[in-house]
Amino acid sequence: MAAAKKKSRSTRWHRADTPSEDLDPSEQMAHEIVVEFSDLEPSVVRIMDADLTAAQRQHAISLFQESLGNHGDPHRDPRRAIEVARATID
Repeated sequence: MAAAKKKSRSTRWHRADTPSEDLDPSEQMAHEIVVEFSDLEPSVVRIMDADLTAAQRQHAISLFQESLGNHGDPHRDPRRAIEVARATID
């Protein structure tokens, strides 16, 4: 029996019908990441759904996005990016 394909989330940043200019900077980055790397959606969702301020979320998603091109970067783990954002941004 084949496993059912997991349905993508329907969020402002994930939907293609929301104009980019209507998204805040962290939502824009989240959208860009998921469009380019659909397999990273769970990691992006973890960051976007974390209990963070807007500034912390922006920092965490930025750390995560920057880590994608750097092999071994610890911020590739969304939990680490969230932890660092909480510790460095008030």
